[in-house]
Amino acid sequence: MKLSRTIGQAIAGTLLAFGVALASSSPVKAIPPGQITELGIPVRGVGWVRLHPGAMPDGSPSLLISMGQHGGGLFVLDVDLETGRCRQFGTNWNEAALAPASYRSPRTGALYVGSAYSGHLHRYDPAFPERGLEDLGTVDPELATFPTGIAEGPDGKIYVGAYPGACLSVFDPMTNEWTSHGRMDEIDKYYRVIVGDDGTIAGQILSTHWRIVIFDTESGKPRPVGPFVVEPVKAKKRYHFYKGTDGLLYLDSFDGAFRIQGLQAWPIDPADLPPEMPGVEAAYRNGYQRLPALPDGRWVEWADPDSIDYRELRIKTPGRPEADRIITLDWQGGGSELWTLHLGPDERIYGSSMLPERFFGIDRDGSNSVDHGRVSLSLGEAYSMANLDNGWIAIASYPKSRISLYDPSLPYRFGLGPGSNPLDIGRIDEVGDRPHAMATTPDGRIWVASAPEYGLIGGTLSWLNPKTLERRSFRNVLTDCSPFTLLWLPEMKRLLVGFIVEPGTGRAARAQRGGFALWNPATDEATYLGDFGDDELAGVVSLIAGPEGLVYAISGRNPRLVTHYNAAPVSSRLLLIDPARQSVVASAPIPESFGPMPFESANTLRADSDGTLYGTASQTIFRIKPGTVEMDPVARFVDGDASVIGPIHEGELFFATIYRLRKLSLPTVD
Repeated sequence: MKLSRTIGQAIAGTLLAFGVALASSSPVKAIPPGQITELGIPVRGVGWVRLHPGAMPDGSPSLLISMGQHGGGLFVLDVDLETGRCRQFGTNWNEAALAPASYRSPRTGALYVGSAYSGHLHRYDPAFPERGLEDLGTVDPELATFPTGIAEGPDGKIYVGAYPGACLSVFDPMTNEWTSHGRMDEIDKYYRVIVGDDGTIAGQILSTHWRIVIFDTESGKPRPVGPFVVEPVKAKKRYHFYKGTDGLLYLDSFDGAFRIQGLQAWPIDPADLPPEMPGVEAAYRNGYQRLPALPDGRWVEWADPDSIDYRELRIKTPGRPEADRIITLDWQGGGSELWTLHLGPDERIYGSSMLPERFFGIDRDGSNSVDHGRVSLSLGEAYSMANLDNGWIAIASYPKSRISLYDPSLPYRFGLGPGSNPLDIGRIDEVGDRPHAMATTPDGRIWVASAPEYGLIGGTLSWLNPKTLERRSFRNVLTDCSPFTLLWLPEMKRLLVGFIVEPGTGRAARAQRGGFALWNPATDEATYLGDFGDDELAGVVSLIAGPEGLVYAISGRNPRLVTHYNAAPVSSRLLLIDPARQSVVASAPIPESFGPMPFESANTLRADSDGTLYGTASQTIFRIKPGTVEMDPVARFVDGDASVIGPIHEGELFFATIYRLRKLSLPTVD
């Protein structure tokens, strides 16, 4: 699952309504609007793509496709199977961007799609295209932002499981009424529901446990059944929950095979497990779905899946390969949310979009914009990038914290083997998932700071030698925390590491505070762990070198931690630290009027090419007086907050407002 910056910022922006002081109440000067240049929409890709073959009421073949995007929200395509022309129906709502759960009813032919992070259910019925993509309302106003499973019962009702409340709600298409049944688990956050033709309602709980929970319609209570797995990512075991071709529910697990029926998990002979029913997503693997055939026996599949362009569709006729055809779809994208911005060694701006992870490059004046497409097997987003001494760019991607190496001077050809550019060289370790930061050391190693995989506690600090591909990883350097930001200290020959309390997605934070580490690359060990004497330190979300061996840091909390990981909100502060003396020299609150921290806030401290230091919040950029924590606000972001903070170069700050790439011309220093 992917988490939305937009929602995180909205949450952070409403904290004052709960009496949370985000910063000092001291007055600040009026901040002028920045001179902003629009550089365009560099990526118009789609994610969460699903094919939905089916039939019209008269039995004729019908193909619907659901696609997620951030510029205008998710949409549904009604495809002409002869020409590839698409009737496109959208939510026209940016908050309904992702399409993590979808289901096409074999009974009515209608397509149901759950949107994130709005937590709404939508319906498109190809028999009534004039209705468009209908908004059926919120799945659960208190517990649902991200639908995780949609199923249809024998009664025709639509059952929806959702994150973060691991909740179950039911929509009745006859009355258009919702019934919320609340949490199915008190610890975990995910519930992926499937309904059997016999009326059994069950779902799989994820992430700290994998377990099956049946919903008892008489008592209205959840009922766990069968075997379960604790920390499934760490303890990999077979656990496959699905609907069989006989219409009943099954679990194929490490502890045997079971039919999930009534209120029990009934042991059966594994040889009696039926195949999966086409058109129903299995609950053990996100997005997995066996497609049914069209009513006339033809099959559909993507002809361009590796490119993640989703433009070419192959229509296959069983037994007649000469009749196979490829059609080109004409859907229109509105824009993909941008996740990372980076100044390459060639002084072009490079970046990644979010779900799908598409890599792009653009000149600093907005010309020569190229959407290169795939950059990693990860397909999530590139969280961080670093320039190497040989002119390459190292790119770290979510999920799995995979590393890709790209040479901007050579033609672009993504792959895994010789001649590939970028070349995906894989994971550094088996735990890292969200690679928040990268740094290089003089010995040529690439260092990566990662949060752990879903359901785990304790992120990883790891390194990779790009020449030899040797790699090593260290987990839980600061207990129950994840490294979030990195800075090489040449005078001390140490890597300064900033930690936050982030666990793997789907799990509540265990630690209360982050901290610092001074890491010796020569011995691969921490020579210091602690808070540098700062009793108010919450987490270290950004680092940058200051004058005379001092370092600036921001103590704060990534906005998504407030809700997704059950961490308390905190105010943000600017710190001036002396790593050699392991102390905080000075600190000051970042005024609330500057706006909350951007969602992915590891790069909120930036230096211009002339060495001038700046800090940023989502609404303001401020100049830092060297050797002090005095903040001089110099410009406001207008016409939308800054969701991504990019590099500053020659007086220009590059940033993104969701899917729009922009730059702000900084006022000259007096």
